[in-house]
Amino acid sequence: MYTYNPIYALLIFIVVSMVIFLLFRPNRGLFWKIRSIYRIDDKIVIEDILKQLYHNEAKQIGINFLVNALGYRDSTIISGIDKMIDGNLVYFEGEHLTLTEEGHDYALKIVRVHRLWERYLAEKTGFDKSEWHGIAERKEHETDDEEAKNLASSLGNPIFDPHGDPIPTSSGKIAELDSIPLSGLKVGDIGKIINIDDNPELIYKQILAENIHIGSQLKVLENNTTRVTFYSEGEEYRLAPIVAANIKVLKVNTPEEILEDNVIRLTGLKPDETAIIEGISKESRGDSRRRLLDLGFVKGAEISIDLVNPFGEPTAYFVKGTTIALRDDQARKILIKKD
Repeated sequence: MYTYNPIYALLIFIVVSMVIFLLFRPNRGLFWKIRSIYRIDDKIVIEDILKQLYHNEAKQIGINFLVNALGYRDSTIISGIDKMIDGNLVYFEGEHLTLTEEGHDYALKIVRVHRLWERYLAEKTGFDKSEWHGIAERKEHETDDEEAKNLASSLGNPIFDPHGDPIPTSSGKIAELDSIPLSGLKVGDIGKIINIDDNPELIYKQILAENIHIGSQLKVLENNTTRVTFYSEGEEYRLAPIVAANIKVLKVNTPEEILEDNVIRLTGLKPDETAIIEGISKESRGDSRRRLLDLGFVKGAEISIDLVNPFGEPTAYFVKGTTIALRDDQARKILIKKD
């Protein structure tokens, strides 16, 4: 006679749940990967190719590059290219593909929509920055011209996305960035981070893990073939040159913009110290920024630690007569000067 065993039933439930998750995990599950192989929209393939060609205009791009970059089968890429040639979007120069003027304009529209969605996700939602690119990759194929116009208008027609990349206008104009890679600064140089490239994804994730912020000023302490070391907002960072090259900076020359060594992040405040808030990092945007301001984290306000969490975070800070708890990722975006 069968006897019900709750532990055995729980194990079966866990195993079944894991199998379902692995099969149907959004975008990454086996079901979606198989589906993407056999059900690929021509429009998506064409737009993905156009964007690759636009971002790599300085390179000689062939079919093998596109297959490796996009993960589509050779036959899918070739079919897409044939349709693009028929539509006067690309042409071959020898074995290399080149955008026509029409193809270039189309690619700019895709880039515009992608960057507008990243700006929207940064300012209007709670999605983590590591998720912005993947979501925008999907939305760029679904958004028509009218929707893009409305999206831009709702955001105040921004010029830059949250990574610091310029957003093309509806007419195709694009702001030029007068910047250099962080790896191009010399020891002693001071710079301001204005752009963090989100490609390739592996390098971008390394930069995210370091909590390096757009808008931060920095001073280079070391720069050689093995590492780039710099000081910024009370912390010292060490990056491989290939990672540092994905961070674009403006070199600071004017005396009034010289780095202030005593401006640090709120996470650098100790329990027995008080400080004056200098401002909120540009890394904090939209609703999140407004909430911090509404809570009293404004320039000139005195702040101290009211209670340290024995489990790490959040930490309770005393500001404007009120105790407010912040996670470390929030506190890192508040800049202070210690008394």
